[in-house]
Amino acid sequence: MIDGQKVVVVMPAYNAAETLEQTHREIPKDLVDEVIVVDDASKDETVQVARRLGLRTLTHPKNKGYGGNQKTCYREALCAGAGIVVMLHPDYQYTPKLVSAMASMIASGVYDVVLGSRILAGGTLEGGMPVYKYIANRCLTLVQNIVMGQKLSEYHTGYRAFSRAVLETLPLEHNSDDFVFDNEMLAQAAYFGFRIGELSCPAKYFAEASSINLQRSVEYGVGVLGTSLKYRLQKWRLAKYPIFDNSSGTLSLQPV
Repeated sequence: MIDGQKVVVVMPAYNAAETLEQTHREIPKDLVDEVIVVDDASKDETVQVARRLGLRTLTHPKNKGYGGNQKTCYREALCAGAGIVVMLHPDYQYTPKLVSAMASMIASGVYDVVLGSRILAGGTLEGGMPVYKYIANRCLTLVQNIVMGQKLSEYHTGYRAFSRAVLETLPLEHNSDDFVFDNEMLAQAAYFGFRIGELSCPAKYFAEASSINLQRSVEYGVGVLGTSLKYRLQKWRLAKYPIFDNSSGTLSLQPV
């Protein structure tokens, strides 16, 4: 807990049995009040490992996709009374040791959203990121910064922290259930005027770390460009899109 705000770490899990325990081991237990694992119909023993660790574990009977998993994560975190929510992948790609720093940046009241940036960390290629993904990351980020008028180092990190107000405001139910959910969420945060901060975060790439293949990466890239275009058209009042309408589509606080 920080300044009276409950800190909850959520882990959207899929086939993370081999890395979940190591990831959990490095979470700062003196600051984090609760860890919630949402298993998206894994085919391995992710659920058994999570329960053996004593973690609050929810399961999807059928795979809902990466975005669908996050919707459950955030809903459950809000229901648990979270004031600050950190989304950490259980594949040990991002170091859990930065949870304290990210949560503190939210608690300070300076930022509403905090991103763990692999680009600011440097050594991204040395860490194992495929060259084509690095190039795509830099190009897409440049385009999005221009179109959306932002100055982020990257939009594609999976390590994020949010204030409760952000999760209660963004119309997340209108977002994709696939990987572009992450990008839509950042576009929404920018659209509704939330303050986005970044900190340097090294990342590791290895066999057990989650990653999407080339085809899915291309589909994600197209989705990212579409999200940016929707953002600009909505800002110019030339079109209206549900992902930027928070009169409906905010997360229901009914736990699954």
